[in-house]
Amino acid sequence: MEISSMLYIGNSIYGRSLFASKFVQYGDCILKVPFDVQLTPENVLPEVRVLLDDNVGHIARLAIVLLVEQKLGQESEWYPYMSSLPRKGELHCPVFWSKKELEMVQPSSVYKETIDQHAQIEKEYLAIRPVLDRFPHFFEEVTFEDYIHACAAVGSRAWGSSKGLSLIPFADFLNHDGDSDAILLGDEHKQVSEVIAGREYVPGEQVLIRYGKFPNSTLLVDFGFTISCNRYDQVQIWVNVLEHDPLRVIKLDVLAKHHMPTIRGTNGVDSFGSYFVIKEVRSSRRNGKGIPQSLRAFGRVLSAVSPQEVKDMEIEAAANDGRLARRPLKNTTREIEAHELLHSQILHLIQEYDASLKNLATVNLPSIDRQLAYRRRMAHDLLSGELRVLNSANAWLTNYCATLSRGKTHTLESHVS
Repeated sequence: MEISSMLYIGNSIYGRSLFASKFVQYGDCILKVPFDVQLTPENVLPEVRVLLDDNVGHIARLAIVLLVEQKLGQESEWYPYMSSLPRKGELHCPVFWSKKELEMVQPSSVYKETIDQHAQIEKEYLAIRPVLDRFPHFFEEVTFEDYIHACAAVGSRAWGSSKGLSLIPFADFLNHDGDSDAILLGDEHKQVSEVIAGREYVPGEQVLIRYGKFPNSTLLVDFGFTISCNRYDQVQIWVNVLEHDPLRVIKLDVLAKHHMPTIRGTNGVDSFGSYFVIKEVRSSRRNGKGIPQSLRAFGRVLSAVSPQEVKDMEIEAAANDGRLARRPLKNTTREIEAHELLHSQILHLIQEYDASLKNLATVNLPSIDRQLAYRRRMAHDLLSGELRVLNSANAWLTNYCATLSRGKTHTLESHVS
């Protein structure tokens, strides 16, 4: 079935891609794929589907569909599409990286997220393996490596749809441009997925769309690529309530009561804290954009040195909008200490990122293979982008604490005079 008269399949540095076969104008419909030729979890063989537990997710079900269709080979009605998908070894999502390769991004949340993702896929595989064993014709030769490749192919290529998730043949050959205005649209009335050109293209030019406003951490984990100087980069940081804090129980209780729950960390059985996402502070005035108010509130609670101080925060929250510690502490010294606590954690992370980037720079490039070189470049994109965000947060916190200190000094001088 013809899906486009304006595009053709070619190869780019990112693998199979779609290129303009003729002049494309802004607003042209350049690709149209009917719903009935898309692959969804409903395409799982009925005899397999009835045996799958309800907890088996959409990605796992679509992975099973892929494995069956690939087994059918040329007998599959999706064969032209199946034969064009990446083969084993051609995907670069970190779930395929070796332990040594993954250590390149250890300061980033991508490190732990990848380990958790691999463990989840393995757990799911072991759960559905007994079902697969009931159908040896399709799955007898399927290994865990085959399954994880199928899951990664689905995770990196499927689109959200009314069916939960859909593989849309050939639409997934459109590569990502974070600045593009073109996106994949679903028209429930026409029962098609289509792409409208966001700009003009000349024949032979690669056509790009925007997957979303994603940071490199998402692009790497979900799709297996990164962008240099990604303006959507962000950093996920972990802030914990110290085990030796004498007010630890009180703080954990008040955080939970005010909908700022903590979770058990992985570095210790009795370690509790929360994750926060920091975005780049882009304002020249360092006005705090990108420093979450929830993180600053968390820091104020953590810095409390007496039960009364915690109680005062609760009283103030009740007298205002109910949110705990969202306003600057009335005691300027304590407000500075709260932000210096966060500042010290940011500085520690910056040191870790700096060390990892220096390790990447010491690799002798001519001596490494192409795959490792490519993954090393992605690790550099990820770490340098997140370091840029951390440095912007560091600059803002430095400026905020210095401004408060100057104001405090000025107040004291006024009192003395």
